[in-house]
Amino acid sequence: MSGNDCISPLLQHFRIRTRLFHAGPLCGTIPFAAQPGRGFLHVMRGGELEVSYQLGGPRKRVQLSQPTLLFYPRPLEHSFQHDATGESDFVCASLEFDGGIDHPLVRTLPPVVMVPLAEIEPLAPAIEMLFAEVDNDESGNGLLVDRLFEVVLIQFYRWMLDRTEELSLPAGLFRGLSDPRLALLLIAIHEDPGADWSVATMAAKAGLSRAAFAALFRELVGQTPHDYLTGWRVTVAQKRLRAGESVARTANTLGYTSAAAFSRAFSQRTGLSPRQWLLEAG
Repeated sequence: MSGNDCISPLLQHFRIRTRLFHAGPLCGTIPFAAQPGRGFLHVMRGGELEVSYQLGGPRKRVQLSQPTLLFYPRPLEHSFQHDATGESDFVCASLEFDGGIDHPLVRTLPPVVMVPLAEIEPLAPAIEMLFAEVDNDESGNGLLVDRLFEVVLIQFYRWMLDRTEELSLPAGLFRGLSDPRLALLLIAIHEDPGADWSVATMAAKAGLSRAAFAALFRELVGQTPHDYLTGWRVTVAQKRLRAGESVARTANTLGYTSAAAFSRAFSQRTGLSPRQWLLEAG
């Protein structure tokens, strides 16, 4: 794995599954319901339409008149509207995230990101392959299209990492990974959450003094290093517990001195003990 690979450690822990559900023209009004743990990736190949969605206030409406990628990382009801004679050409995939809205590449992004395809030139080869395979009817077509959507999404993540300020992304994981010093630390934490991560150790990994490191981390990530580490450990713990790992083994793997210490950290974060959380999670 490349030392600059910010995304792979996250996706190895928490997969994103893409599934094609529409390819071709859309006309009239098309609603997309919000469902827990599901997002959407739409690629408009041509046409014009109005996109609408609601985020607490008045319903927001955006007119699109050029090929555009629309990414909904979290469940958000939205709809596409055309006039009586209009239509647009789309390929659409649903996205399922391990961990739902707690997926680390989901919770720090805006609820919707819309970018004209002309502005994301690095994605052009993958999108052209996606379009070509969508139009193909050979054996294995469906599976290949789903995989190509994953490629497009990963490349889009990479593109956004290089443009966090341009996209006005809020403080969070993406902003942290966009800083080379914090990226080194965050990658290491994601790969080995059970290591002895004191503030001094984290600051040294980032190549900063403790004071400078703490200030920079809070500014870009939006929380203290300790809070982020605890959150990541709990997120990983939830996956391990779901897979049937014992509380004691999970605690040891994630660097806690005892199951009791792990349970306290878990409860402070989630409001439930590990066993209570597992019962409620089903």
